[in-house]
Amino acid sequence: MSGVCQVARTQDLPPPGGYAPIPYKRIPAKKYFSGYFMFAGYLGMTFGSLYLYSLNYKQIKRDEIEMRSAKMAIYPMLLAERDREYLKQLRRNRDAEAELMRDVPGWEVGTWYGEPVYKLVPRDKLVEPIFHEYYAHSDPKEWFKRTDIKMWS
Repeated sequence: MSGVCQVARTQDLPPPGGYAPIPYKRIPAKKYFSGYFMFAGYLGMTFGSLYLYSLNYKQIKRDEIEMRSAKMAIYPMLLAERDREYLKQLRRNRDAEAELMRDVPGWEVGTWYGEPVYKLVPRDKLVEPIFHEYYAHSDPKEWFKRTDIKMWS
């Protein structure tokens, strides 16, 4: 046993008097508010939020009425501007056709070599062109923008 260190082994024992008992019973939560107080709080919050909602709803309705009135007031002018731009584009198309076909002998604008395209339509009546003819002499970006609006709206 010489050269071998001996360690004194001691066993862990419970504290004097033993361990405290393990709590296994249900511990109810602390009551901060009674049921009546919670119900009254719910009703108070509900009526308060309804009051604030009604104030906001009145403001939104007032704004909607104003915007609808403004749209109704400006709508005839927007229609007139749209019609003016339509007629301007028809004029530009006619002028572009005249410029493009000026060197072709016998070509008359609005006809097929002097023969009317529409035989039963009077000469002074406007024949609205199809979509592709309307944008024939304009920038392709305008045509793409219009088709995109037409397809997605």
